[in-house]
Amino acid sequence: MADPTFDIVSKVDKMEADNALHQAQKEIAQRYDFKNVGAEVDWSGEKLLLKASSEDRVKAVLEVLEAKFIKRGISLRSLDAGDPYPSGKEYRIEVSLKNGISSEDAKKVSKLIRDEGPKSVKAQIQGDELRVTSKSRDDLQTTMAMLKGADLDIDLQFVNFR
Repeated sequence: MADPTFDIVSKVDKMEADNALHQAQKEIAQRYDFKNVGAEVDWSGEKLLLKASSEDRVKAVLEVLEAKFIKRGISLRSLDAGDPYPSGKEYRIEVSLKNGISSEDAKKVSKLIRDEGPKSVKAQIQGDELRVTSKSRDDLQTTMAMLKGADLDIDLQFVNFR
């Protein structure tokens, strides 16, 4: 029988992100402090585009959006918000969603598993995910707990535990 494995991925559920966006749009439409400042948030291709008439208002829109993402169970590590920039008479912030693990982040996670994880655990980089293998299921669960407790810049999910 093959050794037990699991995959480490970093994905954002598009439907949950869409639900969080709609909740943020509703709150922005109803809140008094967003009246007459042109505050809005919407998809712009694969990114979210936040607009408002002033820099502090667009930052407040970002805070509302982040609160809705947290409520929907999406980690803020999955968001990559830029700085506010002026565009005509309004300020904008572009927010992108991080999907997949970059090669440098995959190397960091792999090194962390090698250095601090149980000795029988091996990690392989496969595209934008990692496959972790060991003879012992207990070692794999220990590795998962160690990665959950680690302070990484990316949001990790564990799938295909066999």
